[in-house]
Amino acid sequence: MFSKELTSKKRDEFEDILEERRLSSDLRYAMKCYTPVIYKGLSPCKPNAIKSAVLQSEQVQYVIKQLAKEMGESPDIVQEEATEILDEMGHSMQLGAVRFFAFTLSKIFKQLFQRVCVNEEGMQRLQHAIQEHPVVLLPSHRSYVDFLMLSYLLYTYDLALPVIAAGIDFLGMKIVGELLRRAGAFFMRRSFGGNRLYWAVFAEYVKTMLRSGYAPIEFFLEGTRSRTAKTLTPKFGLLSIVMEPFFKREIFDTYLVPISISYERILEESLYAYELLGVPKPKESTSGLLKARRILSDNFGTIHIYVGQPVSLRTLASGRISRCPYNLVPRHLPQKPSEDIQEFVSDVAYKMELLQIENMVLSPWVLVAAVLLQNLPAMDFELLIEKTLWLKGLTQTFGGFIEWPDNLCAKKAVVSGLTLHSNIAHLVDGHVVLNDKQVEDGAVGEIVFKRALAILMCAAYRNQLLNVFVRPSLVAVALQMTRSFRKEEVYSCFSFLRDVFSDEFIFFPGISLKDFEEGCFLLTKCDAIQTSQQEIYPTDKGGVIVSFLSAMFRPFVEGYQLIFRYLSKETKEAFTEKQFIPGVRNFVFQLLEKGNTQCYEALSSDMQKNALAALVQLGAVKKKKMSNGFTYSVNQEAVNKILDMFDARIPVQKPVAARL
Repeated sequence: MFSKELTSKKRDEFEDILEERRLSSDLRYAMKCYTPVIYKGLSPCKPNAIKSAVLQSEQVQYVIKQLAKEMGESPDIVQEEATEILDEMGHSMQLGAVRFFAFTLSKIFKQLFQRVCVNEEGMQRLQHAIQEHPVVLLPSHRSYVDFLMLSYLLYTYDLALPVIAAGIDFLGMKIVGELLRRAGAFFMRRSFGGNRLYWAVFAEYVKTMLRSGYAPIEFFLEGTRSRTAKTLTPKFGLLSIVMEPFFKREIFDTYLVPISISYERILEESLYAYELLGVPKPKESTSGLLKARRILSDNFGTIHIYVGQPVSLRTLASGRISRCPYNLVPRHLPQKPSEDIQEFVSDVAYKMELLQIENMVLSPWVLVAAVLLQNLPAMDFELLIEKTLWLKGLTQTFGGFIEWPDNLCAKKAVVSGLTLHSNIAHLVDGHVVLNDKQVEDGAVGEIVFKRALAILMCAAYRNQLLNVFVRPSLVAVALQMTRSFRKEEVYSCFSFLRDVFSDEFIFFPGISLKDFEEGCFLLTKCDAIQTSQQEIYPTDKGGVIVSFLSAMFRPFVEGYQLIFRYLSKETKEAFTEKQFIPGVRNFVFQLLEKGNTQCYEALSSDMQKNALAALVQLGAVKKKKMSNGFTYSVNQEAVNKILDMFDARIPVQKPVAARL
């Protein structure tokens, strides 16, 4: 099921869809004749017809009767509740709202972005897929702009607009929530695990829309926006729901379409950095949206949208999944998926995310950020250009998808990146420095906070490279940690690191050896290492590459060391995540204030949560479900053992700039 092309393949060409918008009337565009092609020529289903079909479905009626019996209530009362759930949840797509968004978004996008580039071939493949089978769109999720942009794109190309799974928070936005509903959003609660009626109505609503095939269904596998620009581990609930009609032979096939949306500059970048440092996320509200108008005067560069090859669910399941068990039970009876099915859903989710990652477009600034973070507090401008060019070559060797603007020379590309991201770094006396200097006279704590803010914002761009680099880099880190050339020892260390960082980066389940071989293959391809049957050793020129890759991943190795060290001293019997995050943040903050570490990224709540999840998976921390959430308890001995595996091999780095 999993195969990755390691040779550089020909990429699709991109078209800028804003170019035409700048030349012609937005009103004419919004009011154009819009007759999208739909699945097998079906006539569109009215939103109310979908709701009635859901309420009358055998599945929902069965659950209503069951619950009524259990609670000793009339089925009519439970049916009433189901109707209310549907009214809260359901979309009510109307062309008027779609045209309103088409007009408004044209104005906004032209103001915010220089270009919005789309692979035309991908759009043609999508148009073909929509006519063949029900389609599920699976975009990456970095910004609230994602779902607006995709609907805008499909409207531009005269394709059926998607119905989009959105968080219930949006309903709190007066007017805007209702407009989104009319533009195709349906709303789901953030958690409804124990509510059987809600789950039955929601699942049936999604499956009814899929079976009718009148619009593509769109949701984010990551479940929420990534605050770090790294792909988040997938959530399986919705994917499992959209696969069920195929498993139950209600439809012949379903196409899953991975979509990669890459931002040269992310709208919420500073908001995310504040959030990661513990400043609460502002609640979605219309007044908040109006206050955000000031960003309209800012420049956010280019967006690249890569619509991937539609993947047939039938082909993925062929020879792997037997659909017979579904034939033995009436379709309307709720069925817990078998272990085989659950594993299959998980594998498909990871496969889709790896396809998103493969087609992410990297801008020159991503390379600049990666080099700059290894050369803080300041770097010579000419040296930065030289190293950026060097990293460009390495990224391309590793199969990264770099879009270099109009073949600009390296100097102009770096200057253009610095201009666009002047809020993060700038040029002073021939040196590039991070914008963390405004508070040099402030209190120590304030200086640490501002510096952390600048580093986390910069790291979000470097992180976009990490998915391309993670396998060769973990081989490089393992080489340094084991201080051994024996392939077996290096592999066992690689495998340990891969397990520890399994929530930090996306790895296909159960193919550790294959990932190791890919990492070694890429390092051999750039002449960094040579391998024999038993040994791996860096070449003369490979030292530079190995130490650069290790330094690139050092924040994660050091960050996890600090978090594990905090937990190894944890004396509380049991604690919640809400107690853990501020505790570890204060611990790291004090070390930074005293100058005992330079690992500002360990302040990120994302890293802290991932490190805790890793220890749970490794059995060093026990996670227990309580009525009001989860509690954690530490197995001191196991945490110390993992810490020793880190510490004995990599001492926590003193604040020394890691040079290429």
